[in-house]
Amino acid sequence: MSTVLVAVAGAVGAVVRYRIGLAVGVRSFPWATLGVNISGSFLLALVLTGPAATRWSTPTTTAVAVGFIGAYTTFSTFGYETITLRADRAAEAAATSKSPGCNAWDGATNHPPSQ
Repeated sequence: MSTVLVAVAGAVGAVVRYRIGLAVGVRSFPWATLGVNISGSFLLALVLTGPAATRWSTPTTTAVAVGFIGAYTTFSTFGYETITLRADRAAEAAATSKSPGCNAWDGATNHPPSQ
């Protein structure tokens, strides 16, 4: 049953994310993705530590956290848009849309080793 709940919640999360992207539209900076990922992080924290954490059943919490929020935040879109911004030579926008932790990892992995 949990698998079905995660699948249904994931479908809803994906549709909500898609509709937000349509409403915001394409811009030179990925505002929709940034907003979705920030709100998704807030929602995940709320689900896992707020009142719902003690009131909801484990299958419900799993469906919302893994299914809905997992599909809603779409980190694959975040990665794709960052790469697209870099390809378009919009390095500042690409760097701004990423968290400092991602920037550190990116800097550590995108330089050839010294010889």
